[in-house]
Amino acid sequence: MVALALCLVMVLLVVVHVAEGTDVSYCNKITEYDVKVSGVEISPNPVARGQPATFSISATTGEPIIGGKLVIDVSYFGWHIHSETHDLCSETSCPVSEGDFTVSHSQVLPGYTPPGSYSLKMKMYDTTGRELTCIGFDFSIGFISTISDN
Repeated sequence: MVALALCLVMVLLVVVHVAEGTDVSYCNKITEYDVKVSGVEISPNPVARGQPATFSISATTGEPIIGGKLVIDVSYFGWHIHSETHDLCSETSCPVSEGDFTVSHSQVLPGYTPPGSYSLKMKMYDTTGRELTCIGFDFSIGFISTISDN
């Protein structure tokens, strides 16, 4: 009976850990960004190599956004390793109305991606090139891969 109770506690701890959001920080603590980010959800967390990973960013804007771009920089143990740029309207519905919205990006990381701790910085720009927000957060890539390393 005690073993069953311990198993249930362990399962609940794992579920609570997976359901937690990712800690997010603004790139510049002094800047008042037009887009406020309230959270980031990563699924699965940790990210699994060779399987789809989705990064969903919850945000709020005080004025409509007709379009723009996202610039993403990824670092591995402090070393910049990857940059990519995406059309904002391919990651959320445009135009973005005033209020809450979500930016969501999914991709499959190659099976040879090294496991470990990564940092991501995302900047959002409007169509004129004005920076709307800049955030950073950490994520992990697990040791399990669904693609053979051979």
